[in-house]
Amino acid sequence: MARHTLTIVKPDAVAAGNTGAILARIEKEGFSIRAVRKLRLTEAQAQAFYAVHAERPFYGDLVAFMTRGPVVAAALERDNAVRHLRDVMGATDVSKAEPGTLRAEFGTSIEENAVHGSDSDENAAIETAFFFSQTELIGAV
Repeated sequence: MARHTLTIVKPDAVAAGNTGAILARIEKEGFSIRAVRKLRLTEAQAQAFYAVHAERPFYGDLVAFMTRGPVVAAALERDNAVRHLRDVMGATDVSKAEPGTLRAEFGTSIEENAVHGSDSDENAAIETAFFFSQTELIGAV
């Protein structure tokens, strides 16, 4: 199991002023933040990042949402990183997210669910490289 994953604090949570609370919670869950960056995704960047969903009906709305305001991307490290972050985030649909998860606390809908997290070790490596060069990752092995 890989020790690395990526999270993105989405535009809804950034606009609501929840970035600090979300990152603090992630650190309390035992993650080390290896790199962090606040940016505004261009349409082309959002399309590339979410290309895996290009054929899905929600793709256009997802790209529009992810480009409507700044996001905060963070490369994370801990044992069992992908699975643990998925558990901390909660279900994509905030109405089904367990109480105490990030999406239950900070999300408002299935579309505006506060955070993204890699869904596999392979995607964690790809997604982290999308935002950060190897030299930017503090503590990289």
